[in-house]
Amino acid sequence: MIRARLLVADDKENMQKLLRDIFPQEIHMSFAADGARALAMLGVEDFDVLLCDVRMPGVDGLAVLEETKRTKPDVEVVLMTAYGSVADAVTAIKRGAYDYLTKPFDPDDALLTVERAIERKRLREQARDLQAALAGAVRFEQLVGRSPSMERVFDLMRRAARSDATVLVQGESGTGKELVVRAIHRASRRADKRFIAINCGAIPENLIEAELFGYVKGTFTGATGTKRGLFEEAHGGSLFLDEVGELPLPLQVKLTRALQERAVRKIGDADEVPVDVRVYAATHVDLRAAVEQGRFREDLFWRLNILPIRVPPLRERREDVPLLASELLARVRGDRAVEGFTPEALSALVAHSWPGNVRELENVIARAVAVSDGPRIGVESLPEEIVSAPRDREGTRHLAALSYRECIELARDRASREYLVALMREFSGNVTQAAVRAGVERESLHRLMRRFGIRSEDYKAGGEPPTQE
Repeated sequence: MIRARLLVADDKENMQKLLRDIFPQEIHMSFAADGARALAMLGVEDFDVLLCDVRMPGVDGLAVLEETKRTKPDVEVVLMTAYGSVADAVTAIKRGAYDYLTKPFDPDDALLTVERAIERKRLREQARDLQAALAGAVRFEQLVGRSPSMERVFDLMRRAARSDATVLVQGESGTGKELVVRAIHRASRRADKRFIAINCGAIPENLIEAELFGYVKGTFTGATGTKRGLFEEAHGGSLFLDEVGELPLPLQVKLTRALQERAVRKIGDADEVPVDVRVYAATHVDLRAAVEQGRFREDLFWRLNILPIRVPPLRERREDVPLLASELLARVRGDRAVEGFTPEALSALVAHSWPGNVRELENVIARAVAVSDGPRIGVESLPEEIVSAPRDREGTRHLAALSYRECIELARDRASREYLVALMREFSGNVTQAAVRAGVERESLHRLMRRFGIRSEDYKAGGEPPTQE
């Protein structure tokens, strides 16, 4: 199966023969004996890379380079010459060449250079695909998605931003509930006012009442002065009660009254203080079920549930995974030269169930950036539990989240790897016999095996390598 199309422009037959021996069969090669012929072929056929000699009869390599970049800017151009100089190399790069080979060159260097040029073109195509997807995606602050479920979330967020009603955001851990809340606040009329957040499940039960409502001097040991609670501190702005489902029942009574009366009473004080606060609440707990089980007050639930927003888990919106992965990669890569993902890596990310949701995806992308060596993150840079996870029907269905080109490349890579594994099993790791059966040169088979991480020694004497779905 063809992975890339390479056009070689060189008038010497011995160089054409050498290049035929260097490149594997998955790189389809066409040849032109002069610059004019090369330009004519570029005009009627699609190529990924042009490997062009500088010194040719008629139109020389630099002229071919300039015309190629003018008419087919996506084609990567690698120039080669026996008269190499730093000046020529600088000129070629400035005019748009990807790289420069000086004859005589090492065959492995030539193969590596062309493969990197192919990879660069693939990255550019993937970036365009993702940009097109992002252009059609819906955004709200740092949140992005194109799934119907996220479009509904964004619609509710826009409505919430125009209102002053209490918002209850529910969803599993890691879905981005706080991002939703903060985005609504920044889009609301209170955007220039204070936004105070408190995690109700992280503060000891005997302290959280004092944190929320404050206390007066001398109320208890250590109360050396009067302290305003967070409701008062947030006056005129917004108060975010994260993990509100963790509040103890006695405090739920006082919170219900504060929401109803729009006033708070400090611990030890007889008077209530009016407050103008917009309240946001979030929880991973199913509050309706908690009400039925007696763990959450029904009257408080209805005070909070005025404008409910459910953030869907990532497994319910897998079509958003490529977009999110691209966004997160841009945020976490820093100065690392990592620009995208291989189709197989994207497919593995889409098929994963993501129990930790977006937070887990962000951690996976950060890890992949740290361990990746190339310009694209491959499956070898992903955690084992993602790569080796079985692909269920849901994961297969969501291959539609990939572009057609990425799916074709994915199918090609999987088929190539399965074929190489079958060859190694058939011939017990004997590369020479396997190359004869495959109809390729032994070195070409070695290159393919290195590319897919297949070692012949794993199959000798009945050996069996770890499977990789």
